[in-house]
Amino acid sequence: MKRVAFFIASLLLIVNLALAQGYRGKGKVIGYVYDEEGNPLEGVKVKLYSLKAHSGFETVTDANGKWKAFWIRGGKWNIDFEKEGYMPKKINAEIKEYSRNRDIEITMKKIEGMVITDELKDELKKGNELFDQKNYQEAIAFFTRITEEFPDAYVINKNIGNCYFALEQYDKAEEYYLKVLEKEPNNNEIILLVGNTYANRGDNQKAMEWYNKIDFEKIGDPIVLYNIGTSFYNMSRFEEALKYYKKAVEIQPDFLDGLYQLGLTHLTMGNYKQAIEVFNNYLKHDPDSQRASQVKSVIESLKKKIGNKSDLSSL
Repeated sequence: MKRVAFFIASLLLIVNLALAQGYRGKGKVIGYVYDEEGNPLEGVKVKLYSLKAHSGFETVTDANGKWKAFWIRGGKWNIDFEKEGYMPKKINAEIKEYSRNRDIEITMKKIEGMVITDELKDELKKGNELFDQKNYQEAIAFFTRITEEFPDAYVINKNIGNCYFALEQYDKAEEYYLKVLEKEPNNNEIILLVGNTYANRGDNQKAMEWYNKIDFEKIGDPIVLYNIGTSFYNMSRFEEALKYYKKAVEIQPDFLDGLYQLGLTHLTMGNYKQAIEVFNNYLKHDPDSQRASQVKSVIESLKKKIGNKSDLSSL
């Protein structure tokens, strides 16, 4: 009996280790973390979590603000950045396993006049976890507690706004986004979020007033371009959406979500040849995923729809 129990315990240990290493693969990504003046930040804790594997690991930045993640699987990852004295940052990234990933560069904002204690970091982490679990009211309580104790941490009002947005309380979401704009009136991300509150309330005219505050020519962030394009797409303003998606993939040619939405926009507008061209480009960067299979099916359907394969030979 003891041998059987030992065998079972050993087997469970092996299974748990396998699950813990489930993020292993053949992909690699390199990133850099800077402060607001463009100086590299050393000692930033970088936490990576694979949504497919439900596991991850941690690393830290070196003197050049550089961090590396090698031998990881492809798919969507959550990446958290933490450093004492700076506002924690959370991003999502799609990692390709069999082709080169673009370097990830982020900027962390220094919190003046306050120090983020371990207790505060735990509170903020708990709030983010509650948000990810869709426990929005509890997350609001955590984030509000932080802003009351540390008024200089005004950027956390964005987190509160995001909670209210998820609850579809768009007027409250706007209220908290505007608290950030009071301190940072040129923050394009927050301007976009305020516009989204009006778009979701059905006030497209007011939404456009906010979106138009963001100078198209000065937007160099493909994520911002993608988000604005998606707002236009959801309002069935496909010409405007097309402009933003095109610029997003010009800046980042391997931006999978951008390529996919650009192809869908062409498809919705009846630009079938352009849609095929964009979707073929998508497959160059992502040939094997579940979405790639969907894209291949769309391409075949479009070819049949057009019917004249000779016109498609160059695509």
